[in-house]
Amino acid sequence: MQRTRSGATDIIAYSESAIRNNTSVVEYCRTSMAAIAGSAAGILGLSGLMGFLFYFVSVLILWLLVLKKSGTQWRKYFISRQSLLTNSFMGALCTYVLFWTFLYGMVHVY
Repeated sequence: MQRTRSGATDIIAYSESAIRNNTSVVEYCRTSMAAIAGSAAGILGLSGLMGFLFYFVSVLILWLLVLKKSGTQWRKYFISRQSLLTNSFMGALCTYVLFWTFLYGMVHVY
């Protein structure tokens, strides 16, 4: 709730279907980013901690791009900034590792 100048509180209403749609779009972007970043890490030959650091940097870049796209009115589209960063983090990490190891093996092992 937000207070107005007169001291009254305004109730902010969210559309559940719109929030769910926005969250699923961000999840799709995160999964796609994980596949592309994992492919890039595998082709570049990153291994160990450098590969995981590459994932964390790509997640951070995607988070900043989503915040930039939503602009200063991000509360219209999402409930919190933290949920944008942490939702489906582990699922995207699994996708990243899958593509990373597959392409690393295809390019550098065989």
